[in-house]
Amino acid sequence: MLANLDALLTALYVRVDDLLPRRPRRGHPPRIADAELIALAVAQMFLGIPNDRKFLALARWRLGHLFPYLPKQPGYNKRLRALAPTIATVITQLALASPSFCDNLRLLDSTPVPCGQSRQTARRSELAGPAAYGWCKSHSRYFWGFRLYLLCAPDGMPIAFELAPANAPERVVAAEMLERVDLEGYIVMADKGFAGDEFEQIMAALGAHFLRPDRRDDRTATAPSGPSANGSNRSSGPARANSPSTPTADEPCAASASASRCACSPSPPASCTTTTSVIQAATSPPTATDTESTI
Repeated sequence: MLANLDALLTALYVRVDDLLPRRPRRGHPPRIADAELIALAVAQMFLGIPNDRKFLALARWRLGHLFPYLPKQPGYNKRLRALAPTIATVITQLALASPSFCDNLRLLDSTPVPCGQSRQTARRSELAGPAAYGWCKSHSRYFWGFRLYLLCAPDGMPIAFELAPANAPERVVAAEMLERVDLEGYIVMADKGFAGDEFEQIMAALGAHFLRPDRRDDRTATAPSGPSANGSNRSSGPARANSPSTPTADEPCAASASASRCACSPSPPASCTTTTSVIQAATSPPTATDTESTI
């Protein structure tokens, strides 16, 4: 059966309505329930319409048969802002119910979130305090705004996320985010930007098997291992294990054992807001060896 937007919103509304607590019976009930508003916000994301006024105009034509009442733009925006903690809780519960949450592989990366293109915007914006200038190595340019850090399952489902100023050290922010997640026995894959002895020690202390591609300035090269069952050389892959407890071909991976025992036993994904503690951490930059990295 092919899924469509109507079926998705119906299933999401039923699931969210079961998760949310019952409203007290005092006073008049709202004309649109919280579960309906969350379903509307998901529909807005899938339709790709960031403007609330344009989305509500389309929703009256496209989704009017599913929602008896649709608020106007001011009320819609006000209700969604008030529901921000509830939406974070719903995301956590939906993530726990996802099959990929129990996968033993985690992917770690960060991406720029530019918030302005001009100097005047950086001075006059309400984000002028927490936002900052940072360097994007993927595009070889500076940008003003934030950097989003994600810890995801292989299918892209977020396990943990954090939004930090663009000039905050990547490894400092990532370490702060990962401390709130259970990584015992998990395999964490990242790019060369997270290379560094201190970060690898943090990952080993968390019990994770940390994998990343080799850098040209690495002190030790990856030793070639024996051929695999299909005759290919296993060392031809770009990733190597930087944790001293990395399993070998003769040792069964402890993470695979954790996957077999997994009944959603890891801790819930950490919901996160914009962090300000990493701003102080930005005053202690990493060493010169750690900062020389390429993505």
